[in-house]
Amino acid sequence: MPDMPRTKPVINLDEVTLDERPAFFQPPPSVAGRFGSRSGMVGARIGARLLGYNITAVAPGKRAFPLHNHHANEEMFYILQGTGELRIGDERYSLRAGDFIANPPGGPETAHQIINTGSEELRYLAVSTMITPEAVEYPDSKKVAAYSRQTQADGSLRVFRQISRDGQSVDYWDGE
Repeated sequence: MPDMPRTKPVINLDEVTLDERPAFFQPPPSVAGRFGSRSGMVGARIGARLLGYNITAVAPGKRAFPLHNHHANEEMFYILQGTGELRIGDERYSLRAGDFIANPPGGPETAHQIINTGSEELRYLAVSTMITPEAVEYPDSKKVAAYSRQTQADGSLRVFRQISRDGQSVDYWDGE
């Protein structure tokens, strides 16, 4: 996503429009019954540089993302409305409006996922450090992702993303 110009240093929650996530984050039909969310960007709109934040909305019975853990970035969530469940590693915790959640970087024991187990939309503020490059593990599917972002000389954003499964990587010298 390209850098958004700062419009002003303050935005009210009622000014945040929730949109479907970009195509990369849209679940395919095979898992669309379990995954799906909308989000409204906040951080870049008010000039944030070292933290990313957005409002995320998840329909009943769905999750925004697969269970995952970050090697570099820390995330914090604040539940605005609705009820749900938080998975962290093998543990599960009930969620309701007013709850804060901390997800520091680490291994699979820090893997996290928010699930809307209620009957109304679950909305939360998501805050993350914006450290790049980053590595992310997905314990349920045994995937690993690496990504980085660089702003180019022309102001455009270059994003590198690679996702693989353990054991499916190639040797450093392969193809040289």
